[in-house]
Amino acid sequence: MKFAKKSLGQNFLIDKNIIKKIINIVDIRNKNIIEIGPGTGALTEEILKNNPKSLILIEKDISLHENLILKFSHNNILKLYNDDILSINIEKLIKEETVIFGNLPYNISSQILVKFLKFKTWPPKFNDLILMFQKELADKIIGEYLSTNYGRLSIISNYRLKVFKKFNISANCFIPKPKVTSTLLHFRPIKKNKFKIKNINNLEKVTNVLFSGRRKMINKNIKKILSEKEISQIQGLQLKSRPSQLNPDIYYKITEFFEKKY
Repeated sequence: MKFAKKSLGQNFLIDKNIIKKIINIVDIRNKNIIEIGPGTGALTEEILKNNPKSLILIEKDISLHENLILKFSHNNILKLYNDDILSINIEKLIKEETVIFGNLPYNISSQILVKFLKFKTWPPKFNDLILMFQKELADKIIGEYLSTNYGRLSIISNYRLKVFKKFNISANCFIPKPKVTSTLLHFRPIKKNKFKIKNINNLEKVTNVLFSGRRKMINKNIKKILSEKEISQIQGLQLKSRPSQLNPDIYYKITEFFEKKY
């Protein structure tokens, strides 16, 4: 087993039962597949056993990339990219009805998720996004309204994606063993939305402004975004509320009004 690089947040999944469980979340036969951070290729091997139509691997570590070439170069459905997931134009690589898998480095996992959320074309070409996160972060992504984990990440994620928690993964399933439990999340794009936000960056800005005073009432911060007339037109918006007391629909409505200014 190659020595993992701490700087790249590498923890290699070695539990074969968990690997099969991940692959069996969706039927990948004759589907286009992308795997982010394949590492030593344990998940890759299981993907190939299920006869996908095509497989793209994106691996940043040059030595791991070279090992993957040696291991899988005989397979003509497979393409390898020695690239950083945060800099590569993954939207351009995705074909229709793609399934994406990723055992993500914990230190950049939220940035990777946001990258998918910010795709220029929506709905996107991928059908399923199956990603592993540190449990603490996964809890924030799926945080329901009025729960302690509800916040910016769950509001933004749930605007564009349906999120399903699949299962937790013990630290014992990895080499080296991380200090935390992992959680596997399954995302599916929301193709039609009752709210019409033109640019997801504006929702990010609105939630950032309001959650900057997380424990304070929104009455001051909301006026940095909207006029009093606009505020009065949003049903259910109470100025004495704290950011965590506003349901997601109100954030989406605030963003719609905010976008009308530009």
